[in-house]
Amino acid sequence: MPHVLQPSESERFKLTLNSDGRSHPVENIMSITTLVLGLVAFVTTFFTELHWISAWVGVAGFGVGLFSQYISVTTPQRSINIVGIVASFVGAALGIAHGGFLPS
Repeated sequence: MPHVLQPSESERFKLTLNSDGRSHPVENIMSITTLVLGLVAFVTTFFTELHWISAWVGVAGFGVGLFSQYISVTTPQRSINIVGIVASFVGAALGIAHGGFLPS
């Protein structure tokens, strides 16, 4: 039964968020938005003078991510949401710790 564990020759690997074969444009856009906001919030924590950007973007990414997780349909969307939510949370927490929501 080794043929059961390996994909067939005609089946190629596809990187997609629509693993169920249906199109989910709103859910996909929200998942990608969550990931981008999380990455921006996380990366800006390395520059302490940008604490206000990481705080605001982190809070926004956390909120968008939670709603996106609520309406997500497929497992790849949920995986991207979790990465974005965690990055947003870390970015928001460190942004608040470095100075808060207002530029100094």
